[in-house]
Amino acid sequence: MIPTLLTRHFGFSGLRPGQERVINRVLAGQSAAAIFPTGSGKSLCYQLPALALPHLTLVISPLLALMHDQLAFLKNKGISAATLDSSQSAEESRQVMQQALDGQLKILMISVERLKNERFRRFIKQVPLSLLVVDEAHCISEWGHNFRPDYLKLPHYREELKIPQVLLLTATATRAVIKDMQAKFAIEPDNVIVTGFYRPNLDLAVVPLPPEERDSWLAQTLRADPGLPTIIYVTLQHTSEQCAGMLQQQGLSVRAYHAGLDAEVRSQIQRDFMTGRVDCIVATIAFGMGVDKADIRRVIHYDLPKSIENYSQEIGRAGRDGHLSHCTVLANQSQLPVLENFVYGDTPDLAAIRQLLDIIAGSGPQWEFTLLRLSSEINIRQLPLKTLLVYLEMAGIITPAYSYFADYRFKFVLDKSDILARFNPDRRQFLEQLFACAPLARSWCTMDFEALWQGYQGERLRAVAALDYLQQQGWIELESKQMTEVYRVNQQGWNKEEEALRLHGLFLQKEQSELARLQAMLDFFTAGDCLSHRLARYFADEATPARCGHCSVCRGQVAVLPPLPRLAMPNEAGIRAWCDPLIAKTGTQDERVLARFLCGIATPLTTRVKARSLAGFGQLAAHPFASVLQALKQAYS
Repeated sequence: MIPTLLTRHFGFSGLRPGQERVINRVLAGQSAAAIFPTGSGKSLCYQLPALALPHLTLVISPLLALMHDQLAFLKNKGISAATLDSSQSAEESRQVMQQALDGQLKILMISVERLKNERFRRFIKQVPLSLLVVDEAHCISEWGHNFRPDYLKLPHYREELKIPQVLLLTATATRAVIKDMQAKFAIEPDNVIVTGFYRPNLDLAVVPLPPEERDSWLAQTLRADPGLPTIIYVTLQHTSEQCAGMLQQQGLSVRAYHAGLDAEVRSQIQRDFMTGRVDCIVATIAFGMGVDKADIRRVIHYDLPKSIENYSQEIGRAGRDGHLSHCTVLANQSQLPVLENFVYGDTPDLAAIRQLLDIIAGSGPQWEFTLLRLSSEINIRQLPLKTLLVYLEMAGIITPAYSYFADYRFKFVLDKSDILARFNPDRRQFLEQLFACAPLARSWCTMDFEALWQGYQGERLRAVAALDYLQQQGWIELESKQMTEVYRVNQQGWNKEEEALRLHGLFLQKEQSELARLQAMLDFFTAGDCLSHRLARYFADEATPARCGHCSVCRGQVAVLPPLPRLAMPNEAGIRAWCDPLIAKTGTQDERVLARFLCGIATPLTTRVKARSLAGFGQLAAHPFASVLQALKQAYS
């Protein structure tokens, strides 16, 4: 069966190492995990079984661009696949849902956040499912480099939706991450398939350079061979623009790519690169996921990557055709403060955690909130706030009950009287009551669930189900927004202050772990061991040769990085002159709040008070965060 499907749909004569073992496990009805390096065909491990399995394969994918790339590939192969995503119109979503209900789809791709949507969960429960696929599965592990709290709920969703099998896919899992993934989904050890990370066609090099010498090195290297497909990775959006502009002035075919660009512009730049109309992309990490261009000959890190895991993913985009490709890091320690600031910005302050626990303790047995409003109110970024909520769940203080959209509005596609005429008297009466509680403003009717309950004892769940049905039939156009989270609160058995200190301690540990990850990356780039061998061992591959012969270390070029430049710290009066306006606006003298402000780290608080307009914002962005904290202690002691 496998050879027939492989040839008919994909045009391949055989499978790569590891693919056959994973596919056989899945087709035998077992859950499995595929830990393959970037570019080695993880996607085929679910695409081929999806054709043979009786029901729908549900794929959790982390990025919209990745879903669209894979969808285009599958449609090109004649495989019935679709996505449900935020870029679609209501009519497009309705058509996809109807196809799934009718059994016309083999693969449906969604983001993990869509599983929090009460409408989606109600819909997907009606669809028989054969397999849950979790792409970038390392996101489920707190030991991973890209932990996403919503992924922690996937085992629960799998149980709720009664999905018999799971397939986990990742390119960047250390031993600790593999063990964590395996435990969370109860995958047998023999069903965890790890293939070698060694890529004999990748030449790895670390070139120590002071920051001011990178541009001339880059221009000289690209001019020497201008037509080679190249990705240059940078950390910040403005660096992407500056670097691309510099290379364009040299007459090179280069474009900047980052998340700040319009989506259509990003798509066009990616298409131009894929088709060879643009030779080089200067990109933040927003570029790369799902980019399957086989002939990328160079990957250059203008800035240090965020971790060894990120480095592995990014160089994995080079040389997928098996031919020689060069991966070069232009390394210096002056980039460290920027990377460290990303870490420090995600550590909640103790005062903010106390404020959150006060809100929970005062909420009664049930607590409702929207994430954006809560984030702004207590000054914790949304990602660490989600992590904090998961920690509180694990402590038994809160339990997620359900999520719902606070606001529903709809527009009539079919005349109201025509809709009502299609139902029996009992259902017609309920719809009349529902429509009466949805006042019309221009062309949209906004649903008032409270009025429906007060006036007619009409239940919210029944009303939402009715609206979903009307949309599925194409009789109304339905929109929903303002996702509201509802938790049950356990008011007994915990102490607010003890819990605040415990949670803050967890985040401080996480902060130190992330800083250690940065140090591990520096150690990797400056080590005297073969880079290929050291990288493979980091990802649990013990079968790599001790010396590859095609890295800078094997060529006798062990990297010694230029030391951090000595930066003058302003005197205490200067520090206070920058910080006092923020203190006046916010009323807080918390040293970490002030340090983030001086280092240019945006938080909900600084956004709310428009702190970017103050003279002190970002003035010490090049300084280590710890040095800025120390200076603040002296200035305000």
